[in-house]
Order: sequence, then structure tokens, then C-alpha cells
Amino acid sequence: MPTETFEFQVEARQLLQMMIHSIYSNKDVFLRELVSNASDALDKLRLEALRDDSLDVDVSDLHIVIETDRQARTLTVRDNGIGMSHDEVVQLIGTIANSGTAKFLRELKEARETEGTAAAEGLIGQFGVGFYSSFMVADEVTLLTRRAGESQGTRWTSSGEGTYTIETVDSAPQGTAVTLRLKPEDAEDQLHDYISPWKIKEIVKRYSDFITWPVRMAPEAAADGTAESEPGEGADEAPREPETLNSMKALWARSRDEVSDEEYHELYKHISHDWSAPLETIRLQAEGTFEYQALLFIPSRAPQDLFMQGYQRGIQLYVKRVFIMDDCEALMPPYLRFVKGVVDAQDLSLNVSREILQQDRQIQLMHRRLAKKVLSTVKDMMSAEPERYATFWREFGRVLKEGLLSDFENRETILGVSSFATTHDKDEPTTLRQYVERMKDGQEHIFYLTGESRQAIENSPHMEAFRAKGVEVLLLTDPVDEVWVQADPEFDGKKLRSVAKGEVDLGTEEEKKEAATEREGRQQEYADLLGWMTDRLSGTVKEVRLSSRLTVSPACIVSDTHDVSPALENMYRAMGQDVPQVKRILELNPEHALVSGLNRAHAERGEDGDTGLQETAELLHDLALLAEGGELGDPSRFVRLMADRLERTL
Repeated sequence: MPTETFEFQVEARQLLQMMIHSIYSNKDVFLRELVSNASDALDKLRLEALRDDSLDVDVSDLHIVIETDRQARTLTVRDNGIGMSHDEVVQLIGTIANSGTAKFLRELKEARETEGTAAAEGLIGQFGVGFYSSFMVADEVTLLTRRAGESQGTRWTSSGEGTYTIETVDSAPQGTAVTLRLKPEDAEDQLHDYISPWKIKEIVKRYSDFITWPVRMAPEAAADGTAESEPGEGADEAPREPETLNSMKALWARSRDEVSDEEYHELYKHISHDWSAPLETIRLQAEGTFEYQALLFIPSRAPQDLFMQGYQRGIQLYVKRVFIMDDCEALMPPYLRFVKGVVDAQDLSLNVSREILQQDRQIQLMHRRLAKKVLSTVKDMMSAEPERYATFWREFGRVLKEGLLSDFENRETILGVSSFATTHDKDEPTTLRQYVERMKDGQEHIFYLTGESRQAIENSPHMEAFRAKGVEVLLLTDPVDEVWVQADPEFDGKKLRSVAKGEVDLGTEEEKKEAATEREGRQQEYADLLGWMTDRLSGTVKEVRLSSRLTVSPACIVSDTHDVSPALENMYRAMGQDVPQVKRILELNPEHALVSGLNRAHAERGEDGDTGLQETAELLHDLALLAEGGELGDPSRFVRLMADRLERTL
């Protein structure tokens, strides 16, 4: 069969060179990656054999073998798992990080410059390029693979420079073998003797002891190609059998006292392909009519594709320690999709499908309990380890708040473990519990305002009265905030209320009575103007009224208490939904010179169609709309009117 030669993409070549020369502080991890990939291949074959009766494969002795040849200076990691087809080799191996390579390179460079090598290593697993860590220790890497059920195999070879070759081979064992032609030892460069049995044992024991499948080490090949004998063995004695290096004990089935934090962390790295230790480890064991064990992990940083369509979420599902599926979405709600881990159920069928899982009552019970366990862990973290909680919220707060839209059973709990930016402190977010404890006398609601940024919200006219009276306001800037606050949530008996909706009534009971009396007097004074403006602006607003929330600006636009916000309207329209335009309310500040002057002018000129007054009313509305970041219905008319007014002042 002809051998095809390909060139690495420019970005891929840069990434590969960076990985070889400067990313990894510990080169031993190359073996962990190869063993982990082999373990995944065995899991997939076992699952495929369960689902496809026509797949004629032997799954009675699935295993991983590490072979060495000192004379040739090669190390091979071989498995008899699912293997890859020619097309899969081209797609998965032939192109490094074929999605997001440029972004990855940029973030990798930034991480190395700002956070050091450890942070850079933490990005590797997020792009699935751990296989290429082999080039740190090898001058040449050869991958020989044949997919289960196919007759021909594929060989991929590269020296890690500019090119790689792919050829089809007629005879190849099922599974995948990765052979490294090792570089010379170099203690200064952390290049150890990776042919040495003790070094291989050390690495496997440290990183891969928990793997479900046996990791065996074949006797080292002698100069004549036969297996070397131990000292003292006779030439006529039977060659030594491969030695199993890992215990294969499921960590989730062992008591907490038997497992170290390091072992938990290595399991997390194996199942998540993340190079950083998890932020939190969660154990759960359910006994009784339905038994299962769970070992869950909260990552220490959000993956790059957490909000992308197609993000692979879910927990690994085992049944009686038999791997069933890698991303069981039914076990964890979407807003906890960042949680990784393993669930081992005792009473499910080995042939369970995704469709069955969606309807299975036991799975639904597990789903509810696992979600509650994760949330209770976050709650404990919030009170006992505030710094770790701060890291959690910074990385995952935005996705956790999605649960406020979908998980009504846990909405109060989610609100309780949420943090929000606030006017109380420009740097530190606050919890709703802390907000309630700081509420002023007479304050009945938890006030908030949504917007694109903190700066935009703080400069909003809606905030003026709250700032003047020192009333704390939550500053909500995430897109999801626009949606969940529409459900009128409450916390600890206090409703969350937008400062841009309804009428504002701040202060103590005595202050509220005084304000109401003053408002009645003002209402009579401005009644004619308000009625006239409501009529003139009826095409764009439902009402013009006096404001109790303005202290500096002449006017602002607010929504009725139960109306949809303009930002949410725009979000719905962007999704293709036909949303009717909701008219809003224009509020005027009677203390502002422009408004009081307009009132006097209207009283003097009457309602005889004065064009100047009509234009002033229109400009007042448009200025209020611009102040909140809204879009004008007719920008060119606004510019023309403003230019005309400015000209008259010269």
C-alpha cells in the first residue's frame, strides 16, 4: 500500500514544538497519557460489544501491555481495544487539536507568561492533545491500529518535526500500539531511563493504579529478540509471564481511609483529561433498595468549551464495575455539566441505553440526589472554605445560575449558594444572605438591576435614588440573569425586585408617608403636562408620570412591574421568536430644571400644537432611552432635532 506524507498545519507545528520543548515540567506524564488512551479504547470496545451482537470480538481478556526493547531503545504501549479506522486516524491523530488550535496557542502562551508552567500544563488536557506528549521523550512515534470488525490496519509515523506519514497495512492486530523510539537519557532535561522496569512500574503505580483494566509489562526483549531471564534462571526454563502493574481497585468502592488525595486526583485527571487537580472531591454511597456509589469531582477551572454547543457533559456510568457509558447526561442536570466523576450502580442492566436512562425511575432518583449532594457541598464550601468557594463561583457561577431556570426544586438552594456583584463593595461579590443582613429599616425587597456591564449599571439613571439613600443593589451582568429574574424569585421571604420596574418607595415608614404627601402635591402641579405628554408620546410609551427614583437626570424609562425587560425582548427576537413590542413608562424628575421649565412652558403656551414643546417632549424621551443604553426608533430624526436645538443656543 502507498505511504502518504502530510505536513502539519503551521499552528499545529507550533503547538507540537511548544509541547516538546517547554510545556511539561514532568516528562513522566507521557506514559500516563498513553495508558489512559488505551484504557479508553478498552472501555469503548467493551461497550460496543454489549451493544452490537454482530461485532465478532473477544472481550474475555482486555488488557494493556507495555513492551520495551533496550537494544532498539523503544517503548510500546499496546491495547486490544476498539482501535481506529483509517479515517479516524486522519481525523483524530493526523491533525493536532483540529478545533480551536489558534485559541489554544494564544491561551497557552498567556498562561505560561502569567501563571507559569503548571497553568500551561492545565490547558493541555482541555484540547485532547495529550498523545503528543510522547514527543517529549521520543525522536519518532509510530502508531499501528486496526478497528474492531475491520480487516485492514493503519500505520501513522512522525518525528514531530514538519510531517507525518500514514499508510494502510494488511496485517495488524486489533487495537492500538504506540511505539516510541526514545531519546537518549538526559538527567538535566528530566529524560529518565524509560526502558527501565522499575521506572515504568513507578509511573504506572503513581498515575494508573486505579485503571479498570490490567496494565501488564512484558519481559524486556534481549539482544536476540527473546524475553530476558531474571538472574539465576536457566536457559531451558519457561520465559517469564507479563507482570500486572496496577491493582485495578475501583477507588469509589474503597473506604475513604484507604485512598489518598493524590489517588483521587489521578482518577479525576484520567476521566476528565484535565491536568489540574480538582477543586473538590465528593463521595456518595447509597444503600437500601437501590444501591450505588458515586465519586464526583468539581474541577478547579472551567473548560474552554463549557458554553459551546456539543460540550461533552455527564458522568461515567458503571454497572457492577462494568463500564457502560462515558457521558451519561441523565445523571446530572445541565447546569452541573462541569461536574466529572463515576457512578457505579448495582441494579441496572448492562444493556441499558440512553433512551431507557431518560425514563428509568432509579436513574431519576440518582439524578436528584447527586444534584443535591453537589449543591450541599458548594454550600459547605461557602461557609467553611470561602477562598475555594470564590474560585468555584468565578469559574462556574454563570453556568450554575442556569439551574434557577430549570431546577425549581432546588431554586432556593441555588440562590443560597450564589454570589452577585453589588454596590456594597466594588471588588467582593455578596451572597443573598449577606445582602438581607445588611438591609435598611423599612426595606422590603432585594433590589437588582441587569445590564451589559457593571459600569453601565452603576451609571444608569435608575440607580440615582438608591445611591442617594445608600440602598444596596445587586448588579447582574450575565445574560442568564435577564431570564431567571423574570420569574419573580424570592429569598428568605424577600422578593427580588428590579430597580427599573414599577414604582420606587424607599425609606422608613415615616419617610414614605412624607414622600407620598409631597408626591400628591407635585402630581397636581404637573397633571396637565403629564396628561399632554402621555397623549403626544402614546405611540412609544404607555404613560408619563413623575419619578421617585431620579435625583440628577431629567427622565428615565421604566417597565411595569410584570413586563418583560427590553434586553430579554431582544434575546427572544435574536432566537427567532416573535415577541410583541411592550410599551414602557416615561418618568420625569420634577426637580430637574429641564422638566420644571417644560411644565412652565406648557402652562403658558397651552395645548395649541406648539411644535417646539412637542419636539422637547420627544427629545426628553429619546435622551432617557439613550441613558439606559436603548436604541432609538428614528436616530436620524433625533440627530436633526438635537442639531437644531444646539444651533439656537449659538
